[in-house]
Amino acid sequence: MHILIVHAHHEPTSFNAAMTERAVAVLTDAGHQVIVSDLYAMGFDPVSDRRNFDSVANPDRLDQQAEEKWASAQQGFTADLQAEINKLRRADLVIFQFPIWWMAMPAIMKGWIDRVFALGVAYGGGRWFDRGVLAGKKAMLSVTMGGGPGAYSADGVYGSAESVFHPIHRGILGFVGFDVIEPFIVYGPGRMSDDQRTQALADYAARLTDIDAIPVLPQLQADAFENFVRKRQA
Repeated sequence: MHILIVHAHHEPTSFNAAMTERAVAVLTDAGHQVIVSDLYAMGFDPVSDRRNFDSVANPDRLDQQAEEKWASAQQGFTADLQAEINKLRRADLVIFQFPIWWMAMPAIMKGWIDRVFALGVAYGGGRWFDRGVLAGKKAMLSVTMGGGPGAYSADGVYGSAESVFHPIHRGILGFVGFDVIEPFIVYGPGRMSDDQRTQALADYAARLTDIDAIPVLPQLQADAFENFVRKRQA
């Protein structure tokens, strides 16, 4: 299996970095081919605008989707962006490794999605959800959260963890066709003892040893989505 880990944490000694390091070791030992896009180490530019493109469809007005469609057809993405697109296309599984900041992923990772999930690359032409461009691939969130499990429960101060992840699971990964597998969550690693962090890494390693056994989250079907849109437009 070809596996891409998109890693978003600026500190090489962070627990997120330890999780990515453990994932690479476990998955490589299992015979998978693993590539890591370490966004901060790469100096990845998260801003999506004309700097995405080597060619231009319309020099007078920036219509982002029109330019993405043009670049997808003309091989007009910049070399650095095309390299990330190639990683995405090759991957059978994409793991997104990041801390939850302000109830969302870090801006640099959102910027990676904004740029890499371009029209013609990850969606377009009526291809979404189970008919999505990336159908047949899997995606998983591997995250750390600052608070404990109680804070991210149905009656906690932030609501359930799934409510935090829903925009990513449904609106991004599910929309482009991924089979989204259950996330792996580590609550409050900064408050853990060394032994607890060691156990959390062991639990993560155990999760990754049998990826195919991880349950897939239910997703909206393309027909249901299209019916919903038609009813709203009627």
